[in-house]
Amino acid sequence: MRRSKYEKPAPRTGGGAKTSAMIASLAAPGQRTKAAPFGHALVELAETRPDIVGLSADLSKYTDLHIFAQAHPERFYQMGMAEQLLMSAAAGLAREGFTPVATTYAVFAARRAYDFICLAIAEENLNVKIACALPGLTTGYGPSHQATEDLAIFRGMPNLTIVDPCDAHETEQVVPAMAAHKGPVYLRLLRGNVPLVLDEYGYTFELGKAKMIRDGRDVLVIASGLMTMRALEVADALRDDRVEVAVLHVPTIKPLDAATILHEAGRGGRLVVVAENHSVIGGLGEAVAGLLMRAGVMPGRGFRQIGLPDEFLDAGALPTLHDRYGISAAAMARSIRSWL
Repeated sequence: MRRSKYEKPAPRTGGGAKTSAMIASLAAPGQRTKAAPFGHALVELAETRPDIVGLSADLSKYTDLHIFAQAHPERFYQMGMAEQLLMSAAAGLAREGFTPVATTYAVFAARRAYDFICLAIAEENLNVKIACALPGLTTGYGPSHQATEDLAIFRGMPNLTIVDPCDAHETEQVVPAMAAHKGPVYLRLLRGNVPLVLDEYGYTFELGKAKMIRDGRDVLVIASGLMTMRALEVADALRDDRVEVAVLHVPTIKPLDAATILHEAGRGGRLVVVAENHSVIGGLGEAVAGLLMRAGVMPGRGFRQIGLPDEFLDAGALPTLHDRYGISAAAMARSIRSWL
């Protein structure tokens, strides 16, 4: 497979944890990555969409919006460390016919700017795209930066579409899709050197659609975001134990693809496991559980959740934290083996 100029293998690192590991790429050693897929995709789209403008709350470098700012400085607005102002300005630009892409950290959008997103953007169904870095446990800087409850906060907001892409390949496809969608979108943004996984499966993103990445007769893992790539690793690992694992990728958290989820969860008498980079409270796991309950679908071998605990998480190196809180591939494999 030919490598683009933005694609490169992840660096191989030693075993000792460093400060950089707290904000490191999510790629495994040697895994293919692409640099800043969101920023580059937005620049490419903006070439044919003069309505697109970018806004940042003093975090453009850390949301990859600096790439857009360099390419289109006349269409970039630095709002300073004021997330409420960021969302209000985005709402005003949307009312004037622009398509604003507002970027910040997920914790700041969810905790600080919720009311402004709700009343200024969502209630008016304005065409604002909110792209937020550091979703879930993708930073080791502790509770002030870890958006472990953003889905729980935003799922109840009417009119808001929520997207949680898996990798660089999908992120590149999400950008034009969310720009084409009429109405507000919240994107859980993976930034920096983002792993490449789904291109190997011929995957194509469609807003609102869940897709089976691989099939299997024993376990169905329903996953979103980076947990889909982890689920694929687990499927390979458990194959050595003669356990077949199917992986259903659900990039659109709201609205859920109810038909696909119900069909797959009710098929074949499998153990159904929902895996998410989010608290077990209020995220994809409870959304799927509620869907199954309302439809009267009972998975043949039971239902389980893999997610972050309902607590404030520690600071530290990401690989250590992912294993500690059960969302590393190794931890996922251990959990599934115990349930079987």
